[in-house]
Amino acid sequence: MGKLHLTLSCGNYDRTRFLIDGTVEAEGIDLTVVPLASAERHDRFTRNLEFDVCELQMGNFLGWMARGAPFTAIPVFPHRKFCHGNLVVNTHSGIERPEDLAGKRIGLHLFCNPVVIWLQGLLHDEYGVSPRSLTVYTDGEEQVPGWSPPADLEMKRLPRGRNADAQLAAGELDAYMLPDVGPSVQAGAAGVRRLWPDYRAVEIDYFQRTGIFPIRHTVVIKNTVLERDPWVAVSLLKAFTKAKDLGIAHMRDQRRSFLAWYGAELEAEREILGPDPWPYTVEDNRVAIETMARYAADLGVTDRALEIPEMFVESTLVKTRFAE
Repeated sequence: MGKLHLTLSCGNYDRTRFLIDGTVEAEGIDLTVVPLASAERHDRFTRNLEFDVCELQMGNFLGWMARGAPFTAIPVFPHRKFCHGNLVVNTHSGIERPEDLAGKRIGLHLFCNPVVIWLQGLLHDEYGVSPRSLTVYTDGEEQVPGWSPPADLEMKRLPRGRNADAQLAAGELDAYMLPDVGPSVQAGAAGVRRLWPDYRAVEIDYFQRTGIFPIRHTVVIKNTVLERDPWVAVSLLKAFTKAKDLGIAHMRDQRRSFLAWYGAELEAEREILGPDPWPYTVEDNRVAIETMARYAADLGVTDRALEIPEMFVESTLVKTRFAE
């Protein structure tokens, strides 16, 4: 009997490169891997469920799961990133500290976005800034079918052709929370700055206090595949884990990067985050997952805090680390 053919779309990272190039194979599966940038991948999957297996951002994932999504996740988290550095303010807005954001105009790309979920959640938890005290402006089309803004959320659209970065620089917004900082910050434009200029120190402190390295993406499998061949969940989890392990080992060679102090950075991060800050198990990510689920419910991305067994394939919930 031949292998099961499945399509997979994911980002081209050091964690996935050995799956993309075929060095790592998923047992019993003939994978056609389509590496795509996040924006295109999410658009194609959320519009047409184009791939059997897909790396999906967590805002879309949680929003869909609360509304009967046609897919289920495995505990693979190929994209994680701290978010404090993504909060950018206009220097004329009177925002000097997080508490000053209350009552301000905040630009977003999408409301159902992991950066928005993490930032608004921690602002509420740690600084008392209620999400409902913000007026949010979006410049993208939401990708969660059936989702609509909560009645008590003041949410508006930016003018056509304008984005949050341009509006902030023009003084039409007080701050933004975007997946990546915009050109104005990168160019050092006057009038804009990160809320936390020394955001790395703030993020290190956040990790040391909470143990959370924020999850931005997970990997989902269409339920039609799982219903027919439930074994694929563990097979894919093993393959992603092996590819990640090989990728981390590959990148430990200091010759892999053009950065002058790449080795020093590796040592510094290992000391702070530990030997494997990218675990692919539910148990090792329980605090981050449950915190994000709570934040999503508080924001209105979901109508309740989802439970872990609702989100992940049952066979992948065991505490065992899946590796070949």
